[in-house]
Amino acid sequence: MEYRRLGASGLEVPALSFGAGTFGGRGPLFGAWGTTDAGEARRLVDICLDAGITMFDTADVYSGGASEEVLGEAIKGRRDQVIVSTKTGLPMGDGPGDAGTSRSRLIRACEDALRRLGTDHIDLFQLHAYDTGAPVEEVLSALDDLVRAGKVRYLGISNFSGWQAMKSLASAERYGHPRYVAHQVYYSLVGRDYEWELMPLGLDQGLGALVWSPLGWGRLTGRIRRGTPPPAGSRLHRTADYGPPVEDEHLYRVVDALDGIARETGKSVPQIALNWLLRRPTVSSVIIGARDEHQLRQNLGAVGWALTPDQVAALDAASARTAPYPYFPYQRQEGFARLNPPVIAPPTAA
Repeated sequence: MEYRRLGASGLEVPALSFGAGTFGGRGPLFGAWGTTDAGEARRLVDICLDAGITMFDTADVYSGGASEEVLGEAIKGRRDQVIVSTKTGLPMGDGPGDAGTSRSRLIRACEDALRRLGTDHIDLFQLHAYDTGAPVEEVLSALDDLVRAGKVRYLGISNFSGWQAMKSLASAERYGHPRYVAHQVYYSLVGRDYEWELMPLGLDQGLGALVWSPLGWGRLTGRIRRGTPPPAGSRLHRTADYGPPVEDEHLYRVVDALDGIARETGKSVPQIALNWLLRRPTVSSVIIGARDEHQLRQNLGAVGWALTPDQVAALDAASARTAPYPYFPYQRQEGFARLNPPVIAPPTAA
């Protein structure tokens, strides 16, 4: 397993990490993801550690805290071997203090996560969403206190826009608070919006990307193709409305390209999609999930080899989209591109 620095921090993380969203399995969304119990989770953690995957990502909102509880049971007795990453900020209830990132909510959420995980510290504590009602200085001050207390080691964000991330980083710089070093983002071959603003920001500000849903919300598993509906067991039947939208024709164009490369390499469609992500700028770790041992071992096949430049170019071309304003002039017009060369030179959208 390759290890990489997490953004501008000294923390080394594996190129693949494990997402524990399938642990616990409560509610309409997370119940569809998986219902892994503590015994099954321990087996999956065993396989991950054997393969060099040492980082495990969860969130308090995953199955109402059950994911953190199951993960805590699965890593019991080997806490020093793993990096624990969790998130907070999304609603955990209907009360006024059950959502957001106010000082009181952050302190309580951290204490609750520590209890559920059965640990005395969280290696990476991330804000799951930007809270417009909580002053940035209050948020950063509370996080600073948690770091100084030894309850949190590193800080990150998830699903922030560019201005939200930059405002937070500027405030941390001004007041001497710890800076965010990670940004957990949606990024896949069928969802490349991350590249237009957040990737350049990550390069400029030292934010390492932790990629969630790298298979496009289950659309790049190899089981969905042109003219074929999702199989009966696909979670897309119940969860498609929760995830990022993808136009059918765009999906099929990407899958066609993946199928062609699968024939050339002997690798599976998801292995190719994951390998493509591992070569992208700013990506510190790609978060893989698995409902069982077979899925996990299949995803582990994404490392240890590399796509050729021609194969990368074919995937880039098949997945390219016209950039939104104000980015499309930099994609299309030479004068704009000379002033601000793109991080990744995008091909013309098909």
